Amino acid sequence: MKQSKREMILHGNIYKTIAIISIPIILNNFIQQLYSLADAFWLGKLGTVEFASTSFTWPVIFLFNSIGIGLSIATISLVSQLIGKEDFSKAQKYSDTLINISLLFSLIFMICGYLSAKPIVTIMGATGSLAKHSIIYLQYSYFGIPFIFLYYIYSSIFSSQGKNTIPTVISGVCVVLNMILNPFFIFDKIPFLSLNGLNLGVKGAALATVLTQALMFIAGFIHLRITKDIIKLNFSSLFFIKWKKNILTKIYKIALPSVMGQIGAAIGFIILNSFIQSYGTQTIAAYAMVNRISGLLNIPPSGIGGAITSIIGQNIGCRNIKRVKETFKKASIIVIVMSIIIAIISFIYRYEILQFFIDAPKESTLMQQANSYMFYTLITLIMLNMFFIYQGLFQGSGNSKYSMIIDMVRLFIIRIPLILFFKHFTNLNATGIWIAMASSNVLIAIIAHFIYLNGGWKEGSFR
Repeated sequence: MKQSKREMILHGNIYKTIAIISIPIILNNFIQQLYSLADAFWLGKLGTVEFASTSFTWPVIFLFNSIGIGLSIATISLVSQLIGKEDFSKAQKYSDTLINISLLFSLIFMICGYLSAKPIVTIMGATGSLAKHSIIYLQYSYFGIPFIFLYYIYSSIFSSQGKNTIPTVISGVCVVLNMILNPFFIFDKIPFLSLNGLNLGVKGAALATVLTQALMFIAGFIHLRITKDIIKLNFSSLFFIKWKKNILTKIYKIALPSVMGQIGAAIGFIILNSFIQSYGTQTIAAYAMVNRISGLLNIPPSGIGGAITSIIGQNIGCRNIKRVKETFKKASIIVIVMSIIIAIISFIYRYEILQFFIDAPKESTLMQQANSYMFYTLITLIMLNMFFIYQGLFQGSGNSKYSMIIDMVRLFIIRIPLILFFKHFTNLNATGIWIAMASSNVLIAIIAHFIYLNGGWKEGSFR
C-alpha cells in the first residue's frame, strides 16, 4: 500500500522523505533561475536603458512581494503544524483566512503601487529614459501582485502537506511560457525568428509576466478546488469570510517577523549595492556574476531547507521533537556533504565557470576580482548553505522571529559594518567586500546554531 505523505513525514525514512519533498522544490528553483537568465537575455537585446530599468526597480517590487512571502511562510508553518496535530478542520479555517487576507492586501498594494510608481522612481533618483521606462515597468508589474500573492498561498498549502509536485509543474510550465511570450510582447520583429511581435517594449515584458502569473493563479486554484487532499478551496474565502481574532493573532505573530525580515533584507541589499557601486564598474560586474553563479550553486541546499519546513512543522504539531532534531541533523549532513563536493568541483573549474558568464581574459581586473570573490564564497559555502537549514527549522517550527533576527543581524550588524570598516580602515579595496560577505555567512551560521541549542524554537505555534 502506498504510504501517504503525512505518514511519510511523521514516520517514514527521513533521508527518503527529504529527497522526495525537496526534489520538486529544487527543480522549481532551477527553472526560476533559467527564467531569470532568459529574461536578462531578451531585455538585454531590447536596450541598455530598458534592461537597467527592470534591475533598478527590482528592490521595489521585492518590497511589495515580501508581504506575500511572509504570508506564505505563515501558511506553511501554521497549516503543517495543524496537520501534524490532526486538526484538519482548523487547518482549513487558517487556509481560508490566509487566502482572504492575501487577496485583500494584494488588491490594496496593486492600487497603491500603481499610483506611487512615479514618485518612488523619482525618490530613487532616476531621470530621463531610465525614469520613464522604470515607471512603466513598475506600474504594469503591479497588476500581477494579486495573482502572485494568491499563488504563494496555494503553493504553501501544498508545501505544508509535503506535496510540491503539481505546484512545481504549474510554475515550471508558466515560466517556460513566459520565456516564449516575452519576445512576442517586447519586440516589433522577434530576434532570430523574423516574426512580428506586439512591440510593447518594457511594458510588454511586464505584461507577459502578469499574464503568466494570472495563469499560474488560475491553474493553482482549480487544482486546490478539485483536489482530494486535506485542504480544499472554499470559494467564500476569495470574497468574504468572518475573520476570527485568535486566527488573526496567530497569523500576525508568524507573518509579521517574516515580512519584516524580507523588507529588511530588501533595504539591506539596496544599501549594500550602493556601497559596492562606489568601487567601480569592474567590481559591480564581478559581484553580479558571482552572485548569479552562487545562486545556481545554492539551489539544492535551499531546496532542502524549503523541504524540511513542512517536515518540521508537522512533527512539531504532534510534539515529536526527537524526530524534528533528527530531521535537522540529517538535513545538515546532506547539505554539508553536498556543499563540500560542490565547492571542490567549482574551485577546480572556477575559471571555466566564470568565463561562461564573463567574456574576459584571466589577467583582466574583472576576472581577477570575480575569481577573488568566488574563492571567498566557496571556502565558506558550507556556512552559507547551512543558513537555509536553520531558516527551514525556525520557519517550520513557527518561530519566524528567529529567521528575522538572523537575516537582520547578518546584513545590518555584521556585513554592512564590516564592509564600511574594510573600506575606510584598510587597503583591501574590493577584497574587503568579499571578506565581509564571507565572514557574515560564517558568523551568522554560528549564531543560528546557538539559537538552535537554546531550544526556544521547540515551543511551536500551538501549545
